[in-house]
Amino acid sequence: MGKPPSIVPITKARGLRDPNLLRLFVMLLFVFALMTVLRPNRFATMADFNSMMRQFPEYGIMAIGISLTMITGGIDLGVVGTANLSAIVAAKFLIGAVPQGAPQEVVLPYLVVAVLLALATGLACGSFAGLLISRFNIPAILATLGTQQLFTGIAIGITEGRPQSRLPLLYSKIGNTEFFDFVPLSFVIFVVIAVGVGLMLSRMRFGTYMYMMGTNPKAARYAGLSNATILLRTYMLSGLLSSVAGLIMMARANSAKADYGAPYTLQCVLIAVLGGIDPNGGFGKIAGVTLAILILQFLSSGLNMFNSISNFYRDVIWGGVLILALVFNQLLSRRAERRGLRREGAKVS
Repeated sequence: MGKPPSIVPITKARGLRDPNLLRLFVMLLFVFALMTVLRPNRFATMADFNSMMRQFPEYGIMAIGISLTMITGGIDLGVVGTANLSAIVAAKFLIGAVPQGAPQEVVLPYLVVAVLLALATGLACGSFAGLLISRFNIPAILATLGTQQLFTGIAIGITEGRPQSRLPLLYSKIGNTEFFDFVPLSFVIFVVIAVGVGLMLSRMRFGTYMYMMGTNPKAARYAGLSNATILLRTYMLSGLLSSVAGLIMMARANSAKADYGAPYTLQCVLIAVLGGIDPNGGFGKIAGVTLAILILQFLSSGLNMFNSISNFYRDVIWGGVLILALVFNQLLSRRAERRGLRREGAKVS
């Protein structure tokens, strides 16, 4: 399968004209400054930064997975179910296999196997969703809504709805490691994933194929690309990222449960849209997604410092922001189309 000669310059040129990163950066500075002024003694402290670095990696990694599927013109609503099922598989193995009171050198190989089992579960879940979409032509939103329910049901069935606790303390100890007594391991994992996925999209052939398919699936097929293979690999990657998020959640809570992170699906979709990922496919950058993650984390941490704002209003706020982001992006898209039509008209005349 050769490299299409025309799509790379188009993608790069489109990325260079993307004003979304500047808007997101200004928004980030505004939210940060606003929360700093409103809560000067609590927000933007070292303790608060440490807390935020612990909170967002799990849903940030899932948001990157959703963003990848949206670039191809689909969506993955099963990320939370995949994350929890992966963590439960790892937890069940550790609880059943690790001898009670075993020394660390004995426990460590079991931890490696548990992590590999979780990653394999994530790949299997992503493969299943990808097959439903690529081979059976089921709309992505319906297929992944079904897999979310399926994976959650499987997780509830094998745990009987109970949290899987009594994990080896070594797992939680490693998972909550802090470098220089400040930077959590989960944050480092998020940064590595964000940089790696960003480079894949901008520098690697598969990233180019994803953009091409999301822009025009029919043209991608005529160019010799296998759309089914691209979709399958994309959803496998989303499932793999979800399993990493599940392992992070398991380390933070030192347990696994079928309903952990239930609100994350809406937040991840919001992050992707706010970060400039086109829901119709073909456009978006991981840099924008990362800025959107930071914006929402600053906003969430700031709201937590207002006792008068109930957590029950959090979904209302996220839903409202999501609708505003969709409307705003749609208006910008129409404005860009009108500009393009005027330029074409000027060239013709």
